[in-house]
Amino acid sequence: MAPIHTILHPTDFSAQAEYALRLAGALARDYGARLVVLHVVQPPPVPVGDGILLAVPLSEGEAPAEWERLRVGDDVRAERRLERGDPITETLRVAEEVNADLIVMGTHGRTGLSRLLMGSVAESVLRQAPCPVLTVRSPVPERVPVPSAAEGTEAVALGLV
Repeated sequence: MAPIHTILHPTDFSAQAEYALRLAGALARDYGARLVVLHVVQPPPVPVGDGILLAVPLSEGEAPAEWERLRVGDDVRAERRLERGDPITETLRVAEEVNADLIVMGTHGRTGLSRLLMGSVAESVLRQAPCPVLTVRSPVPERVPVPSAAEGTEAVALGLV
């Protein structure tokens, strides 16, 4: 496997992104890599007349409150980036800019009509990224111990009690 020096983690602060952050942090720790945590704000354009739309620059106080919840670990070199624009375009741009060796991102796992209507940031990044992309849908569920036939019933084996 190629050496990993920089890991990019785009986040939307969802549960899937939080799990992907834990995985990205563990990989950064194990490889001694730098972790770049990216959040992209997609602001509504501001009309200025004659059909011209402008994007408003980021202000210092615009960092989302969720930044404070993000915990990576003391033994990981992590930095935060806040960008404005399209999440796909900005993720790909930042991946190039920081020379990312790996992108670790959560995915909502949408399928069918919801994916068609809402699109998939993870899928677009996966198809266009300049480096490997690890997508994380959700944590692996914990296994429920199954007692022997003499100890319990089928309901216990299914974790229903």
